[in-house]
Amino acid sequence: MPNKKSRYKRRDTSAGRAHVGSYRKGDSVKTLLGPRGGPALARVTEQAKRQAAWRPWLQAHLAADVMAHVCGIVEKDDTLIVFTESAPWSARMRYAVGEIEGTLRHEHPQIRAVTVRVMPKV
Repeated sequence: MPNKKSRYKRRDTSAGRAHVGSYRKGDSVKTLLGPRGGPALARVTEQAKRQAAWRPWLQAHLAADVMAHVCGIVEKDDTLIVFTESAPWSARMRYAVGEIEGTLRHEHPQIRAVTVRVMPKV
């Protein structure tokens, strides 16, 4: 069976694509990782600092076997989100967080809710 001939149509192949031309130099890794790396990188570093601050606090207030299965901690607006590696550990974490929720709200009044989610390790 013969292939169909393609019709001659003018197509703008660059539509929707942004490309870096020769008029603009790319950013170096040093400037991206520096203090003025941009808003996206600043947000990531700030989130990493907050996660690093929450981990010791939770380790001091939760059992070691439960904390061993925590994959990440994110503070977003007025909610603390704790990620665990599986659904059974998520359920155990919900009960553990429920026991210390009063202490958490007393020491960190900006936190209004605590959410536990599953994020499997890769």
